[in-house]
Order: sequence, then structure tokens, then C-alpha cells
Amino acid sequence: MDQQKIGSFLKGLRQERKLTQDQLAEHLSVSRRTVSRWETGSNLPDLSVLVELADFYNVDLTEIFHGERRNETMDDELKDTLLQAADYTRSIKEKIIRRMHLLFIVGCISFIFYLSVLFFGPEQTSAFFDFIKGMSLGIAFGMVVVGTIMTSKYADKIVEWKVKHNILSE
Repeated sequence: MDQQKIGSFLKGLRQERKLTQDQLAEHLSVSRRTVSRWETGSNLPDLSVLVELADFYNVDLTEIFHGERRNETMDDELKDTLLQAADYTRSIKEKIIRRMHLLFIVGCISFIFYLSVLFFGPEQTSAFFDFIKGMSLGIAFGMVVVGTIMTSKYADKIVEWKVKHNILSE
């Protein structure tokens, strides 16, 4: 797939409709910058957005993937398959976001517990109490590390690896 060719094709389709990037962005609920990145070929839209663009511009997805108009028509079965793939991708992303929210909440609770024990706890504590205090700080720190990794550029690689090895369960 030639991203620059696809981007030029998307730009041409938008210009045929006499739309600005801002107008298209508003219609698709994305930013103008995102549309610009698509049209320069630096990024490609998600599959679900590609299907929406194909419907909006009244072209086949195969034409978008090839970056030019073709006489072929995409059958409904292929379109449904692509929509199912887009839904699957979206569900994986949503699952990861839910897990991240849960980890964030656990980390916050652990850190609040640690601070409350640190400032309001008894001065003389048992080894078990110190262990619990240390564990809560460790959990809070671990959640910060996991959050940092999952919001970095390596998150997609981790998700790809999990999908490839069937680690993400339904």
C-alpha cells in the first residue's frame, strides 16, 4: 500500500466534494490535523473510518486502498468482513482502556493508602504493617510504570504481541 498515493486520492475526493479539511474533520468527528495527516500520507485512517469515507465519497474501499478509481465493485460480503475487523480492533482497544482505568484506580487507592498511613499512622508499627505500607507504595509505583509504558509508542507493539500470541482473552 502506498500511503502517499492513498493520501493524494483522499485529498482529491475531498476536493471533488468542495470540502475543506475542517468540514471533513467535523463530519468524521476528528481533528483537521488528522485529516491533513491522512492526505499527506503520514498516517492512514482506521479501518472503520475508511469504510465511512468510502460510503461518504461513494467509492469502493479497494479504490481507496489502491489510491485510484477502478471499475471493480466491492461486494457486500467484503465490506461486512472489513467492518467486523474494524469492530474487533475497536473492542480490543476498549478492553485495554478499561484495564488501564482499573490499574489507574488501583494505583491511586494504593498511593492514598500509603500517604494516609505515612502521615496519620502510628509511629511504632509492626513488621507486617511496614510490609503492607511498602506493598501499597510498590503497587502505586508499578501502576505509574505500567501507565507510562502503555501510553508510550511501545503500547501498540505490546498489543500486537498479545494478539499474535492470543493472550487477550474475550
